[in-house]
Amino acid sequence: MRFGVPDVEGLADSGTTYVLLSLALAAAWWMMLFFTGSREPTVLGYGSEEYKRVIKGSLWLFGLIAIISYSLQLETARGYIGVALPAGLIVLLLARVIVRKFLHLERKLGKSVQDVLIIGDSQSAEHLAKSLLSQPMAGYRPTGVYVPGNENGSVDLSLPLIGGATEAAELVNDIKEFRPDAVALSGGAQLAPQTIRALGWALADLQIRLIMAPALTDIAGPRIHTQPLAGLPLIHVSTPTLRKGQRILKRSFDILGGVSLVLVLLPLLIVVAIAVRLDSPGPALFRQVRIGAAGEPFEMLKFRSMVVDAEQRMNELRAASQGNDVLFKLKNDPRVTRIGAFLRRFSIDEVPQLFNVIGGTMSLVGPRPPLPAEVEQYEDHAHRRLLVRPGMTGLWQVSGRSLLSWDDTVRLDLYYVENWSLLGDCTILLRTVRAVVGHHGAY
Repeated sequence: MRFGVPDVEGLADSGTTYVLLSLALAAAWWMMLFFTGSREPTVLGYGSEEYKRVIKGSLWLFGLIAIISYSLQLETARGYIGVALPAGLIVLLLARVIVRKFLHLERKLGKSVQDVLIIGDSQSAEHLAKSLLSQPMAGYRPTGVYVPGNENGSVDLSLPLIGGATEAAELVNDIKEFRPDAVALSGGAQLAPQTIRALGWALADLQIRLIMAPALTDIAGPRIHTQPLAGLPLIHVSTPTLRKGQRILKRSFDILGGVSLVLVLLPLLIVVAIAVRLDSPGPALFRQVRIGAAGEPFEMLKFRSMVVDAEQRMNELRAASQGNDVLFKLKNDPRVTRIGAFLRRFSIDEVPQLFNVIGGTMSLVGPRPPLPAEVEQYEDHAHRRLLVRPGMTGLWQVSGRSLLSWDDTVRLDLYYVENWSLLGDCTILLRTVRAVVGHHGAY
């Protein structure tokens, strides 16, 4: 419509051209999304890979259009492309979000899921089963366990044990009777390479998916690289370190985001500071020593949400803590002021940490900033949380905050440290908005 719509007699040449171009673009876009695998069952409805493929397919399509237009000197209006790409991409992503909501509703009801038979030893099979059950929205439902070599069925699992053969032919016969949608081969499966190869061929003939689950945990895709060697896929796991370029990119993102948010939220900062001062005696800001990157202490800023002597009253309340083994948390903390309860409910008390971000002691996204007393209780592996700057938000916040156990908090922080990506930071920030609005786990 921007370039005119053909009238009844078809006189508007430019309008006719762009109507035809729009139809051709829609068809090409639909095909490109197919070629980039954005509708594959393995990515549909769970994780960020689906959205990545939608964006990738869209950029590839418009890149090709630009190359063809330049090569053939076609006078395609830049304004048309400039409107079509962002508008179409936004609507596509919104449509995927809506479809995902319906798909999740179906999976909650036990529909649109794949029944998975797990093959492996008892420990690896149990770990894989728990992992699949912990993420039901991914669409995998473990329905049985097959332990090669175990004929007695003495595996302590809530899933049925259906067999214990080690030869491919017997395995396939047992799988045929069970009729799963997919077979997941865990890292502890005691099967010969030739047996696994024969099993893969047989499952392909039966149109049953084969899923290989190596004994790697909490490792994201960017760190995993596959190298074929003599028909054997070698999995390389890169060292979890931020290279210099990545550190510069993350710091630039923090400065740009921190300054922008301070400018946007400046009126809110002023109003909240006045409200805190009027609500109870004491300063508007609360300063607390936390431990940052490389174990360096720093002074973290927050809006004061408690009475002035809150730190001195900590010991008398410690026995009533509702947090985990290391973190002190109390739902109905008597030290919290009236305005403080509201600020904490919506995480507004943490907004001054933007100045820590701009100053370089914190990041927009990162591990939870620990207290010195908490760091003293760390086990050796937990110190890896201190390899990067602590964050205003992180996986710990979008996954439950105060409701998490200490082990879950450490696991999420270590996962972030070892699998950092800028896209991951953006995803966590978007999830933080939802977590703050829903104030899940905030007290």
